Order: sequence, then structure tokens, then C-alpha cells
Amino acid sequence: MNDPIRLLVVDDHPVVRDGLTSLFARDPEFEVVGEAADGAEAVRLARTLRPDVVLMDLRMPGVDGVSATRELAGEARVLVLTTYDTDAHVLPAIEAGATGYLLKDAPRDELLRAVRAVARGESVLAPSVTALLMNRVRKPPPGLLSPREIEVLHLVAAGATNREAATELFLTEATVKSHTLNIYAKLGVNDRAAAVTEAFHRGLLVPRTPDHP
Repeated sequence: MNDPIRLLVVDDHPVVRDGLTSLFARDPEFEVVGEAADGAEAVRLARTLRPDVVLMDLRMPGVDGVSATRELAGEARVLVLTTYDTDAHVLPAIEAGATGYLLKDAPRDELLRAVRAVARGESVLAPSVTALLMNRVRKPPPGLLSPREIEVLHLVAAGATNREAATELFLTEATVKSHTLNIYAKLGVNDRAAAVTEAFHRGLLVPRTPDHP
């Protein structure tokens, strides 16, 4: 019989830690070797106990789960277990070195399979997280905006209306509106403010600095 998979459970809620510990205690394939209530304690215990897998919550007081995961990169296999599946949570955790990312509402069998996989060094992602990452990868790169769309984008960023942009570029207002909708689609946004924000994020627009005499 193989040795049990050694787990460190990290969550700032005692009820959650107790629930996870009880869940794994029912299966001889797993052994919870420690519990931590914050990221700093998680790092300390992980380095002392050397668990096979660290079950890591993200939002905790003090040192959060992303920071702890980053500190443990290359030292421990981290399976994030959280309630959040947004860009703002998923991407930093994966960039920090998490081997897996699962949501707390995952069925018991799915959680056990995920822990086994992470213990083997395999990546595991919740379906919603996989969909989020695929949508980001599918976003067209900046080069897919046409030169005319870039011109429209600059005017939008300057606060020009469709009518003002049309006058500036010697186009019809309908054509400018069409270009604007194409920009939204290519950047994956729904309005002007989001288009400008995303354009700055992608480097399509550069903040202007005042000209010095």
C-alpha cells in the first residue's frame, strides 16, 4: 500500500478547516498533517511538515494565499481552494505558481481527484477557471486592430463623440460607430470607458505627458 498523500489545510475559517480535515480523514489515502489560518503560518508549516499538497485559501488576513503560494513556489504543490473564480483572483494565483485551482463548491469526489492529480504534479483547474483562461487566450492580439480603428480609439480616449470623430477623420457617423463596435468586439469590452482602459492595458494607447518648452 502506498503512503498516504500528506495535506496541509490553509483557511482562516475554523469551520472550513474542520470540514476539510474530516472529509479527508474518512479516506485512508489521505492524511492531514497540519492546519494554518493565514499565509504566513502556511509557509512556515509547509517548510516544516513538507506536505505533498497544500490546500490554499486565497483571501485571508495578513499574508494572503497568493503571497504564500508565491513564497512556496518550487517548494510545495499548491491547490488553491476558494470561492472566487474571477480574473483578479485566478491569474495572480496561477502566476504565483499554484498547481491547481478549484472552487469550494466542488463535489467531494472532484476534490479528492484534484488532490491526487496535484500530488502527481498535474495541473487541475475548475471548469469555470478553464473557460476564463481560454477566453483570455482567445482575445485578439493588439495587431488585429486596423490603423483606422487605432485612429478612432485615440479619439475615443480623448473624449470625442462619434460625430466629432467622424468630422475629424472625414467619415460618416455610421462608419465611426461601426469601427467603435469592432473595437469593442476585438478588445472584449462593452463600452467606451472599458475600451480605453483595455487599450492602455494592452499598450495600444500610451498616456500622454505634457510637452515641455
